[in-house]
Amino acid sequence: MRFVMPRAVRRLRRPRLPRTRAGQRRAVQAVMLLCVLALLPATWMYVVTGDRLRTTADAPRTDVAVVFGAGLWDGEPSPYLAHRLDAAARLYRDGRIKVVLVTGDNSREDYDEPDAMRTYLTARGVPDGRIVSDYAGFDTWDSCVRARKIFGVHEAVLISQGFHIRRAVALCQAAGVRSYGIGVDAKHDVTWYYGGTREIFAAGKAALDAVFKPDPRFLGPKEPGIPRALAAAGE
Repeated sequence: MRFVMPRAVRRLRRPRLPRTRAGQRRAVQAVMLLCVLALLPATWMYVVTGDRLRTTADAPRTDVAVVFGAGLWDGEPSPYLAHRLDAAARLYRDGRIKVVLVTGDNSREDYDEPDAMRTYLTARGVPDGRIVSDYAGFDTWDSCVRARKIFGVHEAVLISQGFHIRRAVALCQAAGVRSYGIGVDAKHDVTWYYGGTREIFAAGKAALDAVFKPDPRFLGPKEPGIPRALAAAGE
């Protein structure tokens, strides 16, 4: 028996194109407009962060560095997160920062990014008293807003991979944190390409967050960790 495709399905597979020149012109203009709109958030990020990117060698001397979570492997920092933490440890050893704010996900008992980050940093010479944990850094915007509103950070060096650092700086700037970004090197593997592709779509959400400034998933009371660590650093 010969299978006959339903007419409705055949119509879906053969979209009608405009037949008149005016219709074709409008279709091209619509596609061009969509492309421009899609590129606007990325353009905004590049404009906002144009002069805010540094390296570990020329990072400004700042009280606080913020390290964003990037996943755990069997309870240990993933290679991407380890690179970020290595950069923070180097900045501390070089005397360019005094305190490290580690911000990540601890929404489950069996998944604790901030504590894993703390353990990694202390093993590389950063004193435990110079590390402050944000356990509700569920995404970049939440981390930036909480750094400002909960931990009282007004200026910071942000540390992440190159494909993410512009978004982090743009969002922290929008949240009221004067920021400089350090994009650490990363192997161009599947994760790197995934991260770069993801940023294309994440830029749109970032632009909306910067405009509407929604509250984080969890805000909570103010934390004295940063002032205490800075006070201890000055002793």
